[in-house]
Amino acid sequence: MKPTLWVRLWVMVFLQYGIWGLWFTTMGTYLTRTLKFSGEQVGLAYGTTAIGAMVSPFLVGLIADRFFAAQRVLAVLHFAGAGFLYFVSTAKTFPLFYAGLIAHTICFMASLALTNSLTLRHVTEPARQFPRVMLVASIGWIAAGLLIGERHLEDSADQFRLAALAAAAMGVYCLTLPHTPPLVSRTSVTAGELLGLDALKLLRVPSFAVFMAGSFLICVPLSFYFSWTNVFLNELKISEAATKMTLGQVSDVTFLLLMPFFFRLLGVKGIMLLGMLAWTVRFALFGLYASGSPWMGLLYAGILLHGMCYDFCFVMGRIYVDRRAPEHLRATAQGLLAFVTLGAGMFVGSWLSGVVGERYSQLSGAGLKTHDWQHIWLIPAGMAGVVCVAFGLLFKDDEPAGDTGASQTAA
Repeated sequence: MKPTLWVRLWVMVFLQYGIWGLWFTTMGTYLTRTLKFSGEQVGLAYGTTAIGAMVSPFLVGLIADRFFAAQRVLAVLHFAGAGFLYFVSTAKTFPLFYAGLIAHTICFMASLALTNSLTLRHVTEPARQFPRVMLVASIGWIAAGLLIGERHLEDSADQFRLAALAAAAMGVYCLTLPHTPPLVSRTSVTAGELLGLDALKLLRVPSFAVFMAGSFLICVPLSFYFSWTNVFLNELKISEAATKMTLGQVSDVTFLLLMPFFFRLLGVKGIMLLGMLAWTVRFALFGLYASGSPWMGLLYAGILLHGMCYDFCFVMGRIYVDRRAPEHLRATAQGLLAFVTLGAGMFVGSWLSGVVGERYSQLSGAGLKTHDWQHIWLIPAGMAGVVCVAFGLLFKDDEPAGDTGASQTAA
């Protein structure tokens, strides 16, 4: 692959994830401190990305993959997303804020899928080059967090305005990307193909069914991290909380590079269990600090576990699906996994995190909402622990890579 193409793809990925990083981790602080939204409303707001993940396959499958070049659809999606983000920055009531954010996340999640497919179309060695391109996603997220943290914008609508500006810039940049025409030649496509529902037949394989159930269930407690961590740190008056949270993306890059070593050492089941255990430990560390421990190392350790939490569950999950699904169902199986985890799992988790956050909140004498963080973090820690134990007991990854048993059973 030419050096110039590397740079063009890196810039694309940097901007794509920078847009997301400018508002996603700090939105909860803005909603609770500035707009005074309830915990349930915060949870619903974080669930908009799950709605986007469930709706966006129709945009990509019915439009982008069939009629228009990917780079042009990307430009339109980001221009529209920029407008919706600016609208969100002006909204003061929850219905308007929620509607605007849903509109943006549908556009954004569709663009996320398109940046992946565009990259895969142009790399010459996907298995080796695609991860190297995607490493820049963490750099974009880190840069966004540093900007928000150092400018103290965590409780300001300016985070959405900056994201809108970045989205507009991305829209312009997309028009300069390599031409990527649609590949689909058929005139019709089913809803099952768009959402990966054709891969439901793989659930006849017990190990695959347990994997999917575990992937869904672990997404419920992990949603608490995205909904409440920045609020938690700011409520404890941790300076530049968004900046400190970028340590999680540093960890993400580190564990992504270490993934081949852990895979050889532990296999699929060992890595998945370690990832689920990491979520349990992370929430327990947060709860321990909230109980009155003076050692801030507990917080930093919880944040630095992010790479193990995310990569060992999500990245390993994608690899497992690719290994277990027969070739003709791999694309739809990945779509099903995204629908189950980023869609349904994250939606349920975001909603539940909001309910729990509201349940353990109260107004302080100054009129600000405070939370009983020890109890809040204890709940996802317990849920992740139960999922980890159940997965360890029920999941049997005893089929070697390349085995055709799944294919034969699913046929």
